[in-house]
Amino acid sequence: MRDDVVGQDSSIISHPTVWKASGHVDHFTDPMVDCKKCKGRWRADQMDSKECPHGGSHELTEPQKFNLMFRTFVGAVEDAASVAYLRPETCQPMFVNFKQIQLVSRQKVPFGIAQIGKAFRNEVNPRNFIFRSREFEQMEMEFFVKPGDAKKWFDFWVQQRFDWYKGLGIRPDKLRLRPHGKDELAHYASMAVDVEYEFPFGWQELEGIAHRGAFDLTQHQQFSGKDLSYFDDAAKEHFVPEVIEPSAGVDRTLLMLLVDAYDVEQIVDEESKKSEERVIMHLSPIVAPIQVGVFPLSKKLGEPAQKLEKALRSEFRTFYDESGAIGRRYRRQDEVGTPFCITVDFQTETDRAVTIRDRDTMSQDRVALDQVSRVLKEKMAAWQRLPNKGTGLAA
Repeated sequence: MRDDVVGQDSSIISHPTVWKASGHVDHFTDPMVDCKKCKGRWRADQMDSKECPHGGSHELTEPQKFNLMFRTFVGAVEDAASVAYLRPETCQPMFVNFKQIQLVSRQKVPFGIAQIGKAFRNEVNPRNFIFRSREFEQMEMEFFVKPGDAKKWFDFWVQQRFDWYKGLGIRPDKLRLRPHGKDELAHYASMAVDVEYEFPFGWQELEGIAHRGAFDLTQHQQFSGKDLSYFDDAAKEHFVPEVIEPSAGVDRTLLMLLVDAYDVEQIVDEESKKSEERVIMHLSPIVAPIQVGVFPLSKKLGEPAQKLEKALRSEFRTFYDESGAIGRRYRRQDEVGTPFCITVDFQTETDRAVTIRDRDTMSQDRVALDQVSRVLKEKMAAWQRLPNKGTGLAA
C-alpha cells in the first residue's frame, strides 16, 4: 500500500561470492560437538547433561564450527567452480539488485525493496517446531535511507511493524518489543529490536527490525567492483545508503494467529438446555480464510442462497454449505474462524431479507438483501477482539 516500497522475486540459488560478501561464509555458523562413543551431534550451547546411551557421560569433541548454508552445484560437473548456495535469507538479492531496481522503479531515497519467499538453513538439529527448521518462509524489506537519517527511520519502522501485528487482531498484552543487547547484535547491525509474542510455551520472536548501516551495499560494492552508491539530485551528492531491515517469519506469524485465536467455550443450547463445547477461532476478518458463510435453511432454498453467495464472492472470501442442521453448520464455521454467517430462510422471499450471525457474540441481525454487502463491510471494519472466555490455548 506504500508508494515508497517496491517488490522483488529473486532467485533461490545464488553465487557463492554473494554470501562471501555478506559474511555468511565466514560467520553463519553454529558451534557443534560430537560424542565419540554414541556418535551423536549437538550444538555446543544446547548440550544437556543426559547420560550417553553407551553408558556414562558423553565423550565430547572440541566444539567445531558448522556452516548452516545449503551448498549445491550448478551444472554437470561437481567441482569448486560450480559451487552455489541456497539462500539462507531473502535479503541479500535485494542488496545485489539495489541499483537496477532503483533505476527501473524510478524511486528516490528513502525507499524500500521487499519480498516474500523461501529460505534454507542446514540445521543439524531442527527443533522447537517451526522455530528452528531447515526450510521456512520469510518476509523481508530493505529500506534505504540517507546516512544520518537511519535512527529516525529505525524508530519509525519498529513502531510500524509492532502496529501491524496489532492490526491483525492480536491481543496487545501478548505482544512486546525487545531491544537487543550489544552482546547479541549480528555482525552487521548497530541496533536491533525483536517483536515477540507470548506463546503457551513462552515468549518467541516473530520479527526482527535491524539497523544494518551501509554494511551490505559497501560489501557488495567491494566484492563486485560495481558502484552501488546513490546520487541525490537535490543535494548534488553521491552516498551509499544505510538500511533499516524488518525481517519477519511467515510460519511464525501464522502459528501466532492460530494460537491467539483458538478458544473453547461452554455454551447452553437454548432448546435442549444442555451445556456443550464450542470450538472457536477468533480470527480477525482481515485474515480469516473464510469471511462469510452462506447457508440455506433448507436444501429447497439452495438456489437463492447460491445466488447470494456468488454475488458476494467478488467482495468477500465466501463459502456455501447446505449439509446438516443449521446449528451444526454454524459450529463448523466457528471452528475455521468465519466471522459472519448468512442464513437464507423461508421468509427471505417475502421480506427480501436474510439473517447475519456474528461468530463471536452469536447475535443475529435481520438485514435487507440489497444492504448485505454494506452491512458486512461495516461489521468487518468495526470488528474488535473480545477477551477469550473459554479454556483455549491462548486463554
